[in-house]
Amino acid sequence: MAAVILSFPTLQGLRIFTQKLSWTKKSVRLVSGGVGRIEKVLIANRGEIACRVMRSAKKMGVRSVAVYSEADRNSMHVAMADEAYHIGPAASQQSYLSMEKVLEVAKKSGSHAVHPGYGFLSENTEFAEACKQEGIIFIGPPSSAIRDMGIKSTSKHIMSAAGVPIIGGYHGEDQSNERLQSEAAKIGYPVMIKAVRGGGGKGMRIARSDSDFLEQLESARREARKSFNDDVMLVEKFVEDPRHVEVQVFGDTHGNAVYLFERDCSVQRRHQKIIEEAPGPDISPEVRRKLGEAAVKAAKAVNYVGAGTVEFIMDAQHNFYFMEMNTRLQVEHPVSEMITGTDLVEWQLRVAAGERLPLLQDDIILNGHSFEARIYAEDPNNDFLPGAGPLLHLSTPPADQHTRIETGVREGDEVSAHYDPMIAKLVVWGEDRSAALKKLRYCLRQYNIVGLNTNIDFLLSLSGHPEFEAGNVTTSFIPQHYADLFPTPKAPSGTTICQAALGLLLQERTHTQDFTQISTDPFSPFGSSSGWRLNVQFNRNMTLQLGDKKVHVVVIYNKDGSYTMQVGEESYHVTGELEMEDGASFLHCSVNGVKSRPKLVILDNTVHLFSMEGSAEVSIPVPKYLAGVSGSGAQGGAVAPMTGTIEKVLVKAGDKVSIGDPLMVMIAMKMEHTIRAPKSGVIKKVFFTEGSQANRHAALVELEEEGEDNGDGGQ
Repeated sequence: MAAVILSFPTLQGLRIFTQKLSWTKKSVRLVSGGVGRIEKVLIANRGEIACRVMRSAKKMGVRSVAVYSEADRNSMHVAMADEAYHIGPAASQQSYLSMEKVLEVAKKSGSHAVHPGYGFLSENTEFAEACKQEGIIFIGPPSSAIRDMGIKSTSKHIMSAAGVPIIGGYHGEDQSNERLQSEAAKIGYPVMIKAVRGGGGKGMRIARSDSDFLEQLESARREARKSFNDDVMLVEKFVEDPRHVEVQVFGDTHGNAVYLFERDCSVQRRHQKIIEEAPGPDISPEVRRKLGEAAVKAAKAVNYVGAGTVEFIMDAQHNFYFMEMNTRLQVEHPVSEMITGTDLVEWQLRVAAGERLPLLQDDIILNGHSFEARIYAEDPNNDFLPGAGPLLHLSTPPADQHTRIETGVREGDEVSAHYDPMIAKLVVWGEDRSAALKKLRYCLRQYNIVGLNTNIDFLLSLSGHPEFEAGNVTTSFIPQHYADLFPTPKAPSGTTICQAALGLLLQERTHTQDFTQISTDPFSPFGSSSGWRLNVQFNRNMTLQLGDKKVHVVVIYNKDGSYTMQVGEESYHVTGELEMEDGASFLHCSVNGVKSRPKLVILDNTVHLFSMEGSAEVSIPVPKYLAGVSGSGAQGGAVAPMTGTIEKVLVKAGDKVSIGDPLMVMIAMKMEHTIRAPKSGVIKKVFFTEGSQANRHAALVELEEEGEDNGDGGQ
């Protein structure tokens, strides 16, 4: 007799909606075999998605197998797995992108299935076919669907035939520069140049005029070759200020396909998503239904199986056009789970094992609103330049039924320069958009990181913008509101300066107490860097560094243990103590009678303050004779903004360049970065060759201004 499977969401952190627990004929599936066919799954990925898949696998009693590169030897996903296998050096091409190594581990470990996650091998037709040939279940769509939807020109033809709205452009075989430039002129500028196998913003450039078309085309081709080993391009009309709306779809091997509503992913930087929400704001039920039905048409047109996402461009009138289909689980899938009460990874495992979809379309109910904010190691004030380094301090908001933290790193781990710089995804749910947005901002303020630049403050600024609150989002949101999102930095308030100074003083006092415990003279003034003694009023000057500015603070130690602090013309009465709670330090303080309790992280004489009002960093300045050189190259030449590989050298010694001319192309964090001349002049030396590794702040070229005195003939 066939087994009866009642599949309801049980993933920790997801809500189980009571209205979905009606035992109807539609929500019961009769299956045989089922997920029992998969007792062990290999996750061919790393980081947060590997951890995410493992959680659902463990819940279902499925053992998980991890693979890891040398850079990930001590990573979180390795620690979570039941088994873990080393597959090569840090470079993705020699580890996570090596089909042979992954399949070798799958066979060696006795894995019944491979879950590719997203990125790496997730949309590789050869890998899907290789799994099939080895008798290993590939948890994803058939290779034919990956192939058809992975080539943008092919997918456009299939979608048009299926009745899915598409936008016009050139998707032809003639890939000559002349033909592509000619087609761009016919379409009319601006145009979008896309790699046909592209995704994630890679191999994609906007050309706004005929004069910059070839430069953008070559840049897109180089990035496409690096990312996909394919540089075939298509050219489409670029729709100004569109919305990026995508639909979560799911199909099974029995011909069923459903949609789990739409997500709005319009707000992007570098053509990559930064904050997503579900459902899309200001989308009517009728448009929502049309979006979903079009997405299901797209899925059925290629006999789709598993989780997929159909992406659309939507204009101001809510007309929408097919853009592409991602034939995998998306980074932002949690927001769809939150509004439907589903576990899409569990669905993937069940469908891959031959089961029918757990729910039919009428059973999938939209409930509430969800946001996902991607927390990256990057510098928003430097064109979102990705970063790398250790997480010296990491504390997060508590997870609950309305809050999920999807991450693959822990405090002390390193964000590697070899991979994507995402630290975590913060996912929240609320009864409506306003409640969810309020929850998102509250949780972002509780997400505290020390050790490298992050985009947390930017996400707070973005999510608090009036136009974002109103749901008026487009893909141009960040450049349109640049002045609001990147305001001139404000000097920290006198209260913040006093809190930082107090934190340093209290830390110093703690060190003094430690000294007196081992000293034969507990009253020795050498136990304190200030020489202060109890019950004696004492004045001292402190100099604090706030960004590139210095602030002088006069501190008066009062006899009662309080402090009077003079900051500029203002005077403050300050008291406080350090408190420990759950391993974190809090400053329980009062400044001019106003009490507060900011979190305090003190590392190397730098105070990091975190409160509901924001974050601040205040330090004791380092003397010039101890300061290292950073940020400038030899003779004013260009420097590497990050650690990466020199992909292309565009100049040689003796070349004359103008300010802004491209000098080199670097690959770092899987992205291409063009290094440009900081001034006009003559290239004297080139310090790196193509394929070589350059460390952050390394001088790339020596650049001498024409007429500049180089010391050879000076007096």
